[in-house]
Amino acid sequence: QVQLVESGGGLVQPGGSLRLSCTASGFMFRFTTMGWYRQAPGKERELVAHITSGGSTNYAEPVKGRFTISRDNAKNTVYLQMNSLQPEDTAVYYCSKLRAGVPENWGQGTQVTVSS
Repeated sequence: QVQLVESGGGLVQPGGSLRLSCTASGFMFRFTTMGWYRQAPGKERELVAHITSGGSTNYAEPVKGRFTISRDNAKNTVYLQMNSLQPEDTAVYYCSKLRAGVPENWGQGTQVTVSS
C-alpha cells in the first residue's frame, strides 16, 4: 500500500523559507520519480518540481531559482526547500509518485501560507 506523508508546512513571512518533507512507503522509492505539486484556492493543482531516480530535476518557471527538490533514498524521503517565498506561493503542497511522468498517488498535503 502506497503511503506518502508530507510535513513541514506552516505560516511564513514573505521572503522567508520552509522545507517540506515527504516520507514514502509501500513501493520501490529509490527507482521512482517523485514530485511536488501545489494547489492554491480556486486554482488547479500544478507541478512545482520533480526529481528522477537518478537525481535529475525539473522545476516550474515560477519557482526556478527559489525552490530546490532533493531526495534521500536511505530515508525514503523527498524534500522541497523553498526560499524567497512570496504570497503567490500560498497553497496546499502535495507529494506524489510518478509513473511515466504522470502522478498516480498523492499524500494528504501540507498547507503553506505566505503572509505578513
